[in-house]
Amino acid sequence: MKVTPDIIRQEIIGTDGKVVKSTCPSLKGLSGTIVNETRNTFTFLAEGKKRMVAKDSSTFRFRFFDHTEVEIKGSLLVARPEDRLKKSIRRLW
Repeated sequence: MKVTPDIIRQEIIGTDGKVVKSTCPSLKGLSGTIVNETRNTFTFLAEGKKRMVAKDSSTFRFRFFDHTEVEIKGSLLVARPEDRLKKSIRRLW
């Protein structure tokens, strides 16, 4: 997968994710599979438990199916999944 600003439009559910930074210290380092996404949160399945993480206050590292790893600020992902997939992306870096 080519890493471009369009990476924000990728489907996140089903990928492996890790919380790299968070305002909540107990969530930092949490890793697992993304099983659900809402406008403001991701739900991780980690060690058999579901944990909800706010998008806006965290930075995530995702590992996609082709083993590409990308670190994304959660504030860029705040939107309903179906709206995030449709929106046009301006150059972010």
